[in-house]
Amino acid sequence: MSDKIFPKKPNYITSIFQKNKPVIGMIHLKPLPGAPHYKGGGLKEVYEWAVKDAEALEAGGADGFIIENAWDLPFSKPEDIGYETVTSMTAVAEKLKQYTSLPIGINCLANGAVQGLSVACAADLPFVRVNQWVNAYIANEGFVEGASAKAMRYRSTIKGENIKLFTDVHVKHGSHSIVADRSLSDQTHDAIFFDSDVLIATGTRTGSETQSEEILGIKDHTELPVIIGSGMDIKNAHRLLSIADGCIVGSSLKKENKWWEPVSKDKVKLFMDEVEKAREGETALDG
Repeated sequence: MSDKIFPKKPNYITSIFQKNKPVIGMIHLKPLPGAPHYKGGGLKEVYEWAVKDAEALEAGGADGFIIENAWDLPFSKPEDIGYETVTSMTAVAEKLKQYTSLPIGINCLANGAVQGLSVACAADLPFVRVNQWVNAYIANEGFVEGASAKAMRYRSTIKGENIKLFTDVHVKHGSHSIVADRSLSDQTHDAIFFDSDVLIATGTRTGSETQSEEILGIKDHTELPVIIGSGMDIKNAHRLLSIADGCIVGSSLKKENKWWEPVSKDKVKLFMDEVEKAREGETALDG
């Protein structure tokens, strides 16, 4: 089994971000309505926090960002994510589009693929991230099944084929014991077979470094772009981006390297300096 089961897809990393090896920042939203830590009063605090992070990411040179309801702890399973989460994330996305021209993606936790697609459709966003696309895992939320079948049918229903699917191959924050009989190459083929557009390699949890063996183990079995989904920092940026096609980076661009802190424009700039070295290295190889 290989990518050849479908016609070769365009490289949606370069078409969305118009950059080689794009850096996708994270905006971890303050608690939204319906979440236990939400204190009421509308979305004013959520807006203000998100706008400041978006401006810092753009000023620092990032190529895009993902909006994630990271403060909706503890996360609900997909079938329990409420309408209030979808409407709030849509409202935030629309607000951010007034302040930035960067591409914006959505990750609706936990594993809200259908909900993320609905936000992306309403706000006209180019991509969603889905952590659990195929197979099944025991995660923090319990037993979580792959979202691909429902999500692909929903995307068709809403005429959302323009929304691209960035999906994890080895999902973090979950036990891999259920799929222990499936190799990394098998799981890569699974994601391809279930029509992913971009594949994501991650570490075991938020902030943990993605191993180069993981990245190469996926890239060796696909023609799709493979990006890094966790653990990127200024120390490993050049090394890991020499083999990956881009990255999602959150914690290391925040003050004190903590995901719940605001984005530091200065940290973004320093990180992007390292990324430019990786980009220049690839250009030299191409030449």
